Amino acid sequence: MHEKTFSPIKRRDFLKLATLAAGATLLPSSAEAETSAASIKTPAFPDKNPRWQRTWDAAITALAGNIRTLPFYSKPVLIEGAVYPGIWQECGPHEGLVYATLAEYIPEQPGLPTPFEAARNNHMAFFALQKPEGADSAGQLPDAVKMSSVGFSQLQMVVPIAATAWELSQLTGDDELLVTAYHACSRWDAWLRQYRDTRKTGLVEGFCTYDTGHDHSPRWAGIPNACPGGDARNCPDIPSMPRLCPDLSATVYGARVALAQMAIALGKPDESARWQQDAETIRNLIIERLYDPKDAAFYDLDAQNKFVRIRGDVITRVLGEHVLKLDNARDKSIFEAVWTRQIHNPKAFWAPYPLPSIALDDPTFVRPIPRNSWGGATQALTALRAPRWMPHYGKQEALDHMMHQWCEAISRHTEFRQQMDPLTGDFTQADPSGYSPAALVYLDYTRRLSKSSDATKPAAAADASKPTA
Repeated sequence: MHEKTFSPIKRRDFLKLATLAAGATLLPSSAEAETSAASIKTPAFPDKNPRWQRTWDAAITALAGNIRTLPFYSKPVLIEGAVYPGIWQECGPHEGLVYATLAEYIPEQPGLPTPFEAARNNHMAFFALQKPEGADSAGQLPDAVKMSSVGFSQLQMVVPIAATAWELSQLTGDDELLVTAYHACSRWDAWLRQYRDTRKTGLVEGFCTYDTGHDHSPRWAGIPNACPGGDARNCPDIPSMPRLCPDLSATVYGARVALAQMAIALGKPDESARWQQDAETIRNLIIERLYDPKDAAFYDLDAQNKFVRIRGDVITRVLGEHVLKLDNARDKSIFEAVWTRQIHNPKAFWAPYPLPSIALDDPTFVRPIPRNSWGGATQALTALRAPRWMPHYGKQEALDHMMHQWCEAISRHTEFRQQMDPLTGDFTQADPSGYSPAALVYLDYTRRLSKSSDATKPAAAADASKPTA
C-alpha cells in the first residue's frame, strides 16, 4: 500500500453514503477544496538561478492549456497534451491526482476548473463511461477517453485508478467520488478476473502491446498493438500468448489494497477483509511465478511457461505498488537484489538521467531512439510515478538526485516533452512541447526539492549518484 500522504478522510453520515451507493443522482463537486488566488504561492527553489521560476511558470501555463472538454464527457479534464488529445487509464487519473496535490501553487483562471475539479473529472470520466450492467462486456473500464473516441480495445493500465481515486477522496473528503470509485473499481476487478485470467493462475494476463502502454517496446516484439477485433477480451492466436504480466498483476494488487481501504471507509469490514486476502494472494503469486532471482528481475511468463527476458520498467511498476514488503525477510532480500543489480546499477537503469524504459545493458535497448519509444528512452511517466515508491523503500536520497537531473534537463529549453535520452538528457524533438506528464514532473519535483533540506545541498545529489550495496 502506498504511504498515506494525506490526512484520513472525514466520514460523513453513513446513511448518506448508503443512499449514494444505491444509485442516487451524482451531486456537483464540493467547493470545499478550492484554493483562492490570494493564497497562491511559489516554492523555495533549490537555488537562485532564474531558470527555476521561468520553467515553473511555463509548466503552469502548459497545464492550463491542456484543460479540455472531450466530446464523450461533459466536464473539463486535464489531457495528456502534445500529440495526445485525451486521457488514458494508465496515467490520466494519476496525473489528475498529482495536479490536485499542487493546487496551492496553481493560480485560479476564469473558465478553468480548479486542480481538484480537474482531478475529479479525470477519474469520473472513466467511471461514467464504464460498460453498464447488462451490456456486452459489462464492467469494463475504457482504456482511453480521447477527442476522437472512447477505447475498449486494450487494458492500458499502470497506476491503479482505484488507488488514485482513494487518495483523491482522502485529499478532498469527496464521499461521492469514494462511493462511485468503489463500485466502479469492484466491477472492473470482476471483469479482469473473468476475461484476463484465462489460464486460471490468479494473475493478470497481457494480450497485446497497448495493455501495458509499452508502445514500440521490445518486450512486445511480434505481438499486435491492440486486441483482435478491437475487443480487449480477445487474445491473438499466437502460441506464446497470453502472458502472465507482473506489472498488470501489480496494478490489480494495488487496486485491491485500495478497495480494502475504501471498504473500511464505507463501513464494509467483511468486504475489506476479502479484498485484503485477494490482494495478498496475487502479491505472492507475482513473486513466486514472475520473479527470476538469477537476474534479479520481474518478467512476463508466456503461455509456454518461458520468461520473456527483457529487463524493462516493468520492474519499477511492480515496486510502484509496494509488492515487496520490507518487513518480510524474503521480500527485503529481493528488493535489495533488484535495487543493487538493476535499478541503482549505472550499467542498467541508473543512467545519468534515470530511469530508462529498457536497461542500458539489455541487448534489446533501441538505438537510435525513435519518438514514443518504450524501447529505452527515459519517459516522463516513469519519472512521475517514482515518488510513489522510492521514498517508501527508503531511497529518498536517490530520488533527490533523480529529481535534480530531470529538472535540469527540462529547464534547458523550458519545454515539456515525452521522453529523453537517458545518457544525455536530450529530449526527443519529433513531437511538440506541451506534454502534461513532463510539466507535472517539473512542478512536483521542484516542490519536493524545495521541501527537502538535504536535496538543496550539492553533496547530497553527488552522493546519490553512487551505487549502493
